[in-house]
Amino acid sequence: MVACRDAVADAVRFFTRLPVPAGWTRGLDGLKGAAAASPVAGALVGLIAGAALTLSLAAGLPPPPAAVFAALAATMVSGALHLDGLADVADGLGGATRERRLEIMRDSRLGAFGGAALALALMLRVTLVSALAVRLGAADATLALLAAAALSRPLAFLPTLLLNPARPDGLGAGARPGARAVGCGLAIGAALALAATGPAMGVAAIALAGAAAAGVIATARAKFGGHTGDVCGAAAEAAELAALTGLLAAAA
Repeated sequence: MVACRDAVADAVRFFTRLPVPAGWTRGLDGLKGAAAASPVAGALVGLIAGAALTLSLAAGLPPPPAAVFAALAATMVSGALHLDGLADVADGLGGATRERRLEIMRDSRLGAFGGAALALALMLRVTLVSALAVRLGAADATLALLAAAALSRPLAFLPTLLLNPARPDGLGAGARPGARAVGCGLAIGAALALAATGPAMGVAAIALAGAAAAGVIATARAKFGGHTGDVCGAAAEAAELAALTGLLAAAA
């Protein structure tokens, strides 16, 4: 029970800005636990975003601005962790060589590619959440947000299994929780998605989320020669948007 509690605490600390009692987490030493329990942290973020969506709709806002508040809540709770990775990867792709791409990714300044990626990702999220609210209603749209967030978090660790670190230092070089922990997280995320949205929508979300993460991994292998922390974040962000797309496409 304590080990399970610590794993969830590590996942919440790793993926969110929510407070966690210091005695309940082992920090980076608990990375395996964070990977295994990552869908729980994702589900929590999804529930908070769904609560913002539901309250906004109940206050009389139409779906588009309600979806903006849902995206705002998710961004604040997560600290824009995956959006930052997506922006850095997009900026890095503008480099002419592998070394230059990695150098650009380390630059804290936001470039044109990164800005465009951020804008498009947020617009897509708001559009998808708004459409889910119209098609499903607030309660089922909240479950869809939970499912997408739970699916995407363990996929953040998939690049660490399939790629070598692109550089010998940095978070990406040490973020290798192992196949068993990542596999456990993937299984829990898939189970949560299926339970929350049903077989048809759940399978669509799982398939598209996996394909999106695989696309990021293939791009990182070709352009960066391996994974970094930013690549892991970009994989999670792309997977969550793809899962939301699959959920909307399969929604009745």
